[in-house]
This record gives sequence, C-alpha cells and structure tokens, in this order.
Amino acid sequence: MLNTITGGSDITLTAFLACTAVSLLLGILTALLCRYHSKTSQSFALAIAMLPAVVQVIIMLVNGNIGTGVAVAGAFGLVRFRSASGTAREISMIFLSMAIGLATGMGYVAVAVLFFVIMAAFLMLLQHLRFGAEGENLRDLKITIGESQDYDGLFDDLFQEYTVSAELERVKTSNMGTLYDLEYKIVLKDEHRLKAFLDELRCRNGNLNITCGRPVTKEAL
Repeated sequence: MLNTITGGSDITLTAFLACTAVSLLLGILTALLCRYHSKTSQSFALAIAMLPAVVQVIIMLVNGNIGTGVAVAGAFGLVRFRSASGTAREISMIFLSMAIGLATGMGYVAVAVLFFVIMAAFLMLLQHLRFGAEGENLRDLKITIGESQDYDGLFDDLFQEYTVSAELERVKTSNMGTLYDLEYKIVLKDEHRLKAFLDELRCRNGNLNITCGRPVTKEAL
C-alpha cells in the first residue's frame, strides 16, 4: 500500500500525472490548513499550494543523479536569502509542503496522503486544546500613578482577578518626579475582559495614562 507508484527509474506519464494531481491537492489542503485559525497573505497561500508539485517535479528530474541533486540542494539553500522573514507557523508549513513534494516525487503517494492527514489532525488537535496559548495572552502593561500613591501592592487584587501572572519589571519617574510610570509583564486570564480590567485600573490610578499591548517580537528564518 505504501510502495512507490513510479516503479523505478523510468517515470510513466500516468505516474507523473497521478503524483502531480496528489501534490496539487495536498498543496491546496496545506494552504487551507495554514489559514486555519491564523492569518496569512494570499501570496503565501498560493506559494504553499504550489510548493509540493514544484518539489515533486524537481525530485523526479533528479531521479538518482547525485550531481544534479547537489546542485538542487544549493538552489534550495539560496531561497532563504531571497525570502522575507516568516512566523514559526509559516516556516513549519513550508517544511510540510516540501515533505509532501519529496514523498510524491519519489512516488510514495499513499505516504504523502497519510502524512498530511496525521499532521493536519495533530495541528487541529493542538489548536483545539490551545496548546502553548499562554503566549497569546501575554501583554506589556504600562500604568502611570501620582507620586502620592504607593505602587507596592496597589493593583494586587486586580491582578489576582484578571491575570494569571503579573510582574513589575521597571519603575521610572516622569513629569519632574510628580508621576511614576510602572511597567508590568502580565498574562491575561481572558482577553475578552481586558476593557473591564483597564476600567478598574483607571479608577485606581486616578484616570492617568494606561497602555496595554502585545510584546514586540522579532521572528526570523
């Protein structure tokens, strides 16, 4: 069942069309999987849909030729320097598409289909279980208070109600020392209650400035 359909070094037209059809179908499904509970650009989705078929044809053309294989490996290495940085999820989808293309290029169509089904089910299961989702609720919180207020323990009850954790990272004075700027790293219990949390903070700090946003991160290939 998991044997190759190419039948050796000679590739028939029927085997080529069958492998290409499977590659294109799995490429489209991979693109849809990439957009599952995530935002991606149209150009990236199109690239993911095409990648398995492109890799498949390259593998079929190499077909045991070591010299050609080395040249192709070098060409793939140059792709990194011609592409924009992507998220970890996008990079993993690129590898998934390439793995599918490698399998179909060698004629292991059933392996490619089975591998995609396993990976798709695994990804959707982790998404449903919100695996690693704590990072999505991580926020940088900046609160300004008056110099007459003691910031030590001032918001502890609110943090206990609305956050999983809250850590004071920096304190600095502003406005000629009449104000304190407090910078916290917090993890929200429920991001849908953020407005209620900020409203209570405003009541506590005298309606001075409050800023809450996602941490700035840099993801690179």
